[in-house]
Amino acid sequence: MGTAKFMLASAAAITMLASSAFADDMTGMVTRIDRLNNTISIQQTQKGTVGGSAGGAGALQQFKAKDAAMLDAVHAGDRVTYTATDTDGAGTLTKLQKQ
Repeated sequence: MGTAKFMLASAAAITMLASSAFADDMTGMVTRIDRLNNTISIQQTQKGTVGGSAGGAGALQQFKAKDAAMLDAVHAGDRVTYTATDTDGAGTLTKLQKQ
């Protein structure tokens, strides 16, 4: 019983940490835009110099755009700064700015 409680508490903590990560501005490169479905895929880039390589690639994430007009200003290959929220396991872009 103690192990199950520990695992549930750990899962809850990880979920809270992952959700708070979406609150900060992130940087990445647009890899795909689907204007029909109002979605965008962004390859997140690492910040800082952890490990000596600032240009390392992070996770590829797909987001639903809060407003379809957000997608008009960017194209695949563009470097962007973005903010997203996590709603029921699906990421939603709240801010998208071309760098």
